[in-house]
Amino acid sequence: MTSRHAHDDTRWGFGPLCGPADPHGHAAPSTPVPESSDLPQSLDTAVTALTELKDSTVSFTVRPDPESVTAARHFAVSRLIEWGVPELADDVGLVVSELVTNALRHSGGTSRGRSGDDVHREGVYDDPADPLGSAPSAIRLRLSLEQPWLLCGIMDASRAAPRRREPDYIAETGRGLHLVESFSDRWGWRALPQGKVVWALFRSP
Repeated sequence: MTSRHAHDDTRWGFGPLCGPADPHGHAAPSTPVPESSDLPQSLDTAVTALTELKDSTVSFTVRPDPESVTAARHFAVSRLIEWGVPELADDVGLVVSELVTNALRHSGGTSRGRSGDDVHREGVYDDPADPLGSAPSAIRLRLSLEQPWLLCGIMDASRAAPRRREPDYIAETGRGLHLVESFSDRWGWRALPQGKVVWALFRSP
């Protein structure tokens, strides 16, 4: 599987893809991805605006149910069409699906509590200083467009670093972050007071 984004394009001033290569990564089943650091000022500011719901950022609550991945992808694609960048729909839709799946799988996003418990209750996300609402398994999809760049992020309540697994092209799972890297221009993650955001950057052709 290939993409027109599967390259390290330094012409735009963003430098290499997330984190240095791990020379020993091939020997481990999975490797933690280093937290994004030394980002260009414009990108650093954009990621901050994304997490704080500033500027033109839009947000979608990911519910802990089987249809949430499809719902998040549909939200992203419909917003891209509304913004006039439908050419990004396939790549962004794929990346959103992978990141939401990863967040649900690894951040406690699926409900395991008592019957009736809903950590995604309404009304707990109104405080910009606490974008996750202090809900232990809240997951939010954020999107922001500043032509020609589209920034998307998945916020969850786990501070654990995403882990890149060695690709197994026979297995049905485990290729998520490799797909994110291939179908975005740059991606990374940042720790937040109540969790983290995993973000991906796309350039409209």
